This record gives sequence, structure tokens and C-alpha cells, in this order.
Amino acid sequence: MFEVSADAYGSFMGRYSRPLARAFVDLVGVHAGQRALDVGCGTGALTELLVRELGAGQVCAVDPSHAFVTAVRTQLPGVDVREAPAEELPWPEPGFDRTLAQLVVHFMRDPVRGLAEMARVTRPGGVVAASVWDHAGGGSPLSTFWRAARELDAGTTDESRLAGAGEGQLAGLFTAAGMPGAASTLLTVRVDHASFEQWWEPFTFGVGPAGDHVARLSPQEVVRLRERCRELLPTGQFAVDAAAWTVWWTRP
Repeated sequence: MFEVSADAYGSFMGRYSRPLARAFVDLVGVHAGQRALDVGCGTGALTELLVRELGAGQVCAVDPSHAFVTAVRTQLPGVDVREAPAEELPWPEPGFDRTLAQLVVHFMRDPVRGLAEMARVTRPGGVVAASVWDHAGGGSPLSTFWRAARELDAGTTDESRLAGAGEGQLAGLFTAAGMPGAASTLLTVRVDHASFEQWWEPFTFGVGPAGDHVARLSPQEVVRLRERCRELLPTGQFAVDAAAWTVWWTRP
């Protein structure tokens, strides 16, 4: 997916992924006695919550990033954390009651194969679920950034065309992966920001497509982008509403 430090990713996306994880877990019904797998665990926002709900011995996690895997192993001892892509999950048979992928399907090399692998390792009666930011519908926490970038350069490639980023698209991927009839909803969380600078700084850390975009700009272009974002956002303290398409399927 991408290799950045766990601290950089946590500062950039963790502020949104942590509250989303709470809503995600509540939606799919995680409770004591279950065994759960976090696919594409990143820096562990969802993994940490699963540990609080189930206990470390009942949680596994996987990510292709060595830096993220190392960080989660250190942060959450007792969790079985493995380095591997979603398309090649290193568990040979169904063993999970909840197999979850938060904010990762759109970064999989092959989303259909990745989702099919998630279904493969899920027990009968278990739930496969995934969420992707509403990049195509303008509900992503990065929507203001990409709006400003497109205004300054109409040729900018944003994240709206990533897999599952539009209404109905993630459900379509589930169907293609052999999980027809999956349920779908739009989960929304609100995140407070103390200032514009607090909101802006993580975009300079080189994380994901947005960070790559900033890194390719000249210093003058970065200033113009930053100031256009400032114009589009409220002054002082403000909140960002972030929406994610979320789909879940129960294995027969």
C-alpha cells in the first residue's frame, strides 16, 4: 500500500479512523467470546478496540507494511500480528467470527480477491465487513483538501476513483467476491480540530495519495494549496464530518 512511519500515519488518519472504529465495531456486533481478524490493520486503531472488546488472545491482525506490523506488535502484545497482503491471508481455514477491513479495501492490489480471502477465513455464521471513505460523494475527511487541489489544478487525480469509494461500489465488490446480498450503510463520525494548522500539518507527512500530492508540489504550490484550504474551512476551532461506506455480510 504505502510505507510511512506509524506515527505519521497515526497523526494523519488516526484522528478519523479511531472514532470510525467505534462505530464500525458497534455496527457489526463484536462481543465477548468471538475471535476477530483486522485485515489491513495499519497502526492498530481498530485492532486496539477489538482487544478492548475481546481480549488480545482473541484478536489477529495483518498488514503488508512492515513498519505498521512492528508498531502494532509493540503496542498490543499478545495479538497475533502478521505481515501479509489481504489477497494472501496467512490462515489456512475458517477461524474468525468477525473479519473486518477498515479503510483498506481501496488500497488492496485486488479488492475482489482480498474480500474473497476475508470470506474464506470466516466461520459459518460469522461476519465479513469493510468500510471505505466516501471519496466519490464528497463525504471523506479529505474532501476539502481534494477540492482545493482540483481548484488549483484541474488535472489533479484525487481518491474519488478508488475501489469502493462511491455509493454502491463496495457492495458491488462484495458481490463480485462471492458475497451477494450484503447490507450497506453510510457511517459518519465528527472530529473536532483545534485550529487550521492542526488540521493541515499531517498532510505534509507524506501519507497516502494526499501526502504524495503535497510532496510533488513546489514550495510555492504548497503555500497556495494550504491557503486555499484555509479559505474553505471555518476559522478558529471547527469540526469535520467524515463518512464511510460500510458493507457487511454474514457467511451462511
